[in-house]
Amino acid sequence: MPGDLYAQDIVVWSERQSALLRRLASGERVNDLDWPHIIEEIEDVGDSAVRAVRSPLRRAIEHLLKLHGWPGHSASEHWRREVRAFLGDARREFTPGMRQQIDVDAIYADAAEQIAADTMGGQPPAPLPGSSPWTLDELLARPANIDALLAIMSGPAGSSAAA
Repeated sequence: MPGDLYAQDIVVWSERQSALLRRLASGERVNDLDWPHIIEEIEDVGDSAVRAVRSPLRRAIEHLLKLHGWPGHSASEHWRREVRAFLGDARREFTPGMRQQIDVDAIYADAAEQIAADTMGGQPPAPLPGSSPWTLDELLARPANIDALLAIMSGPAGSSAAA
């Protein structure tokens, strides 16, 4: 029965399950805890928190790649503001326990694939590095130093460009 309520109305299900868990925590014996779904929801909380860091990191990297790919474009200042905002969002949501679950190279690859397929004014981007020139720590550094991130991209790690 608890599983049926889970499918029908997750809000009511969560209210009932939390009330039962509080009673259990206070020492009362309770039945009807929907353990499989409780476990699933706890796992989903962690997955959601990691996505709340991955997503703005990808968006920041996309905008850094635009800045590199189309230097001097009229949207450059907008892209810089977006990089600052997205990196700030990622930094605020990041916790040390996420470090092993955030693969900067994979996030970079997704962003680079998107940018490599774009054109601005009919022009493809300048060649992009084949792998992420940045570490997670560099991307999450406070304050976000966009010029330093772009310089890293042009340095030795970023010099092996791929189309």
